[in-house]
Amino acid sequence: MAELGGDPIGLAAYACRPSLSHGRRHEDPRPDLRNAFQRDRDRIIHSAAFRRLEYKTQVFVNHEGDLFRTRLTHSIEVAQIARTIARAMNLNEDLTEAIALAHDLGHTPFGHAGQEALDECMQPYGGFEHNLQSLRVVDVLEGRYPDFDGLNLSFEAREGLVKRCPPEQAARLGAIGQRFIDGTQPSLEAQLTNIADEIAYNSHDVDDGLRAGLLDLEQLLSVDWIAELHAQALERHPRLSGRRLIYRIVRDLISSQVHDLIEASQDRIRAAAPASPDAVRQLDQPLLGFSTGMQTRHRSLKRFLFDQLYCHYRVHRMTTKSAHVVRELFTTLMSDWRLLPPQYRLAAEARRAERGERGQARVVADYIAGMTDRFALDEHERLLTPKRLP
Repeated sequence: MAELGGDPIGLAAYACRPSLSHGRRHEDPRPDLRNAFQRDRDRIIHSAAFRRLEYKTQVFVNHEGDLFRTRLTHSIEVAQIARTIARAMNLNEDLTEAIALAHDLGHTPFGHAGQEALDECMQPYGGFEHNLQSLRVVDVLEGRYPDFDGLNLSFEAREGLVKRCPPEQAARLGAIGQRFIDGTQPSLEAQLTNIADEIAYNSHDVDDGLRAGLLDLEQLLSVDWIAELHAQALERHPRLSGRRLIYRIVRDLISSQVHDLIEASQDRIRAAAPASPDAVRQLDQPLLGFSTGMQTRHRSLKRFLFDQLYCHYRVHRMTTKSAHVVRELFTTLMSDWRLLPPQYRLAAEARRAERGERGQARVVADYIAGMTDRFALDEHERLLTPKRLP
């Protein structure tokens, strides 16, 4: 067992170690009982932004049902998948878990429809991207500590939150953004969490789509991969049916991706033979990824989900209404920042004085991105429905 607050035992040479962390933005005394990455994870779990994920859409708006996945349950599922893979590959589980739990902290209400609407509104002011917003949440917006803004996470945790970034924005991020300028890679723990996110949302969207009645098993069997898993499940359990059959298929869907990812990635790691996390960062291609065959299966499932679930008329109605709410909130709050709550109103005035309309827009975007689905709907009604007064 590792010493309390020390490095985990049995890590690969290319795994990140808390004792060799690239540090934090602000000086922070080392805790006695936890290492740096465990501290990152705990700060994320105790943040307000993490709690709000419970009421933010994954695919279905929060109030549509109690059993659909939310951003919170999705983040927990990503963490579970990522930790399993990290353990099998001798990567750092604590860092992997921290990145997984924080990766959606910057997501808007109403899922990708909300993000796309807010990005559209923010185009004249630099755009909006939820991964960059997650970094902004942990660096600036969480206000819990007396000596600094944000959560003051380690470089390694912050690095894992930013999946993509235009070079002009990357330059403003300092060391975190340098890889987008140089064309290099993040740590293996960051690469792993990105793929675990894909595994989780593709697999669990199948489950939620079936539960909502937007997909049926007959449709799913048109995907060769699902048909294979269905046949295997019935071969093992001939009398299996209903929800238990669906659970078995989803379980095997996840398991097959996890095993393929581990095997294909270990082959690449053996070929590249990186001696340290920084050696991984100097590479021009990621080391973690699926085999060619699994990539093909993955693309096929994603096409099916796009055509049959995400473009389903009921989902499209919901996303259209959600985007309308976000656009109207943005337009209304930009037209008069005095409508903002006191904390945001003061920030909007200050940022407008410094940077003009662009500064005000960033504060309005912070406010909207931090809303839950229910709060956004209520705020829209309070601001724009004459019958509803605050």
